[in-house]
Amino acid sequence: MKTVRMKIDPAAPTLLTLGRIDPARVDATTEADTATQQAADEADALQDAAKFTRRVRKRLGLSQVEFSQRIEVSVETIRNWEQGKRGPTGAAKALLKVLDRVPEAALAALQ
Repeated sequence: MKTVRMKIDPAAPTLLTLGRIDPARVDATTEADTATQQAADEADALQDAAKFTRRVRKRLGLSQVEFSQRIEVSVETIRNWEQGKRGPTGAAKALLKVLDRVPEAALAALQ
């Protein structure tokens, strides 16, 4: 990959970029727009957690019932995680990460 070096003269403001934002669009953004985007971001994060939970369980080759019994969490909780209604937090999230990276050791420790 080729590297290009440039010198920017601070005395020539036309050479300075304004950044990657559209100032007019930022100024036009309302609090309601911000709240809507925040809610959408949170919904996307829950869907990511749902996909991760489902992927971990399927990689282990377990049904929802078997998975819930192995990690000692109710089946309803597993379903809520996988449907994106709720997301795993704290120790449950850490356990899912361990199950994803070293499933044999994690399952052996849970027995």
